[in-house]
Amino acid sequence: MANLNKVFLMGNLTRDPELRYTPQGSAICEFGIAINRQYTTSDGQKKEEVTFVDVTAWGRQAETCNRFIKKGSSVFVEGRLKLDSWKDKETGKNRSRLSVVVERIQFLSYRQSADASGQQQEPAQRTPQPQSSQPQQNQNPPKAPEEIFEVDTEPSDDIPF
Repeated sequence: MANLNKVFLMGNLTRDPELRYTPQGSAICEFGIAINRQYTTSDGQKKEEVTFVDVTAWGRQAETCNRFIKKGSSVFVEGRLKLDSWKDKETGKNRSRLSVVVERIQFLSYRQSADASGQQQEPAQRTPQPQSSQPQQNQNPPKAPEEIFEVDTEPSDDIPF
């Protein structure tokens, strides 16, 4: 029987990322995201529900998440579901938590980070700017094919074969 464990989520961070390192030196970054869903009930009422999801990133992605996102940042996460189970030390009851392990992440909004000298650095990509409602004038109209390529209109008697 075939199996598939794939999740796509888009939401906003509910808390700043927490970066830690395992004893072996692997980076692990944990944060939560909130996903909002708006819908209309059968009697016409508008409702909104929020789902909170714990997210874990490993390795280089963990360090990148810690550097470029913060509480309130929008992210698009592609990953897999993971179920953690443990016994509560205080009550002795079995506990479990479903979370998402990041395979790919896109930052839809960024924060600036400071380098070692304290200077602010911009990330490589920037947040898309809202477009105005007026169409933009094309300052470089498309060129005709003759302007792009040199067109040789005279036949040549030099045939290479």
